[in-house]
Amino acid sequence: MGRPLSENASACRGAFPDLPQQAKEAGVLTILRRILRYGDKVVHLTALLCQMTDRRKRPRIPTRLMAGSVLVMLLCRLGSLHALEKAKASSFWRRWLQAPLPSADSIGRVYTLVDPDTVRGGIHQIYARLKRNKAIVSSWQCLIPLVVDGHESHASYRRHCDGCLRRTIRTEHGEKTQYYHRHVSALLVSRDFALLLDAEPQRPEEDEVAAAIRLLDRLIARFPRAFDVVLGDALYTDPRFYQFLIQHGKEVLTVLKDQRRDLIQDALALFAGMEPTELTLNSTRAQCWDVEGLTSWSQLDRPVRVIHSQERSHRRRQLDDQIEENVSCWMWVTTLSQRQATTLTTLKLGHSRWSIENEGFNEMVNHWSADHVYKHESTAMLVFWLMTMIAYNLFQAFFFRNLKAVLHSAVTKLHIARLISSELYQGIPSPIALPP
Repeated sequence: MGRPLSENASACRGAFPDLPQQAKEAGVLTILRRILRYGDKVVHLTALLCQMTDRRKRPRIPTRLMAGSVLVMLLCRLGSLHALEKAKASSFWRRWLQAPLPSADSIGRVYTLVDPDTVRGGIHQIYARLKRNKAIVSSWQCLIPLVVDGHESHASYRRHCDGCLRRTIRTEHGEKTQYYHRHVSALLVSRDFALLLDAEPQRPEEDEVAAAIRLLDRLIARFPRAFDVVLGDALYTDPRFYQFLIQHGKEVLTVLKDQRRDLIQDALALFAGMEPTELTLNSTRAQCWDVEGLTSWSQLDRPVRVIHSQERSHRRRQLDDQIEENVSCWMWVTTLSQRQATTLTTLKLGHSRWSIENEGFNEMVNHWSADHVYKHESTAMLVFWLMTMIAYNLFQAFFFRNLKAVLHSAVTKLHIARLISSELYQGIPSPIALPP
């Protein structure tokens, strides 16, 4: 894990100079400098980067320079190491790194040797500082949910490494072996914003649930009080998943599917004799049935609770401007009792599971280039994903906690991201001679 942060902070004092002070002297304080200053002030960004280590015995380029370069690349959303190298002429690097920008090949090579646990320590530092500053607040009866889900980062028929998973795909030209990487990530959902806490790659010959249990084992040890209930899709309605979390004192809420389950059949039989509860969730009206104390799940030695909701919402179709009614049905199984979480709270928790898709994977892939293969090696791919988590968490905290609330409705996060990248390119001398 490296040295404690306090020791790293003193050892790395001066590693990254105070750019905002330089900007103040110049009369301007730009977004990139502001977010780096915010990171240093609130989450001790300098110490966070300095604690990252790799397996090189006598490195010519310090790991902190590699980490700092990649962090700025991710904050600027450049999308690749080659795009980063194209921006090496920017005056920003000389002022902040106080050294030449490492080459794309050097960064890729070193990231195959970086210890992922030292990067995870940086994510924990961001969480710990935000928690201490009371930035992580629950909106669900004092329950803070953690969402886990699997994500496939890439697939290829040709390029592969030792850590690749394999599957057989049937095509019109016969069967082909496809190579891919999948990992399970964890997202902490709070009232104002979400934080990505960790990721665990799925190993060959194991399923997603096994990788999720290994991830949760590390998270419970590192973040023992960070979350109260774990949310998952229907894949995680698995006795192994439930038993592990129950043994560690955590509650579980997952989607319930598969009509062959005795649990669903018994719950539906009980719902038939019950009057539904009418609830309103934003603009959606829901009829809910809620029953607890079910023991039909024979693989789990504990009574569970099942919630069924029929939800109706209306939307105006763009094609013909007509109002259309949408009806959806959901079922959840949970260890939460009605005393711990009301039906409405459980309904909100169940739907908050989509945060990992919308605010997590969707935003990370489309706006942060998280699926880009910077270096096709299992350790490097994991470390780059974890570094993207650090950049994402830092940006989320800066946007929601540092920028004024009035700006949230005036500008988007994507607009702020473009301002950050424009600052990096403004420091590059123009190679085109202007006409006289």
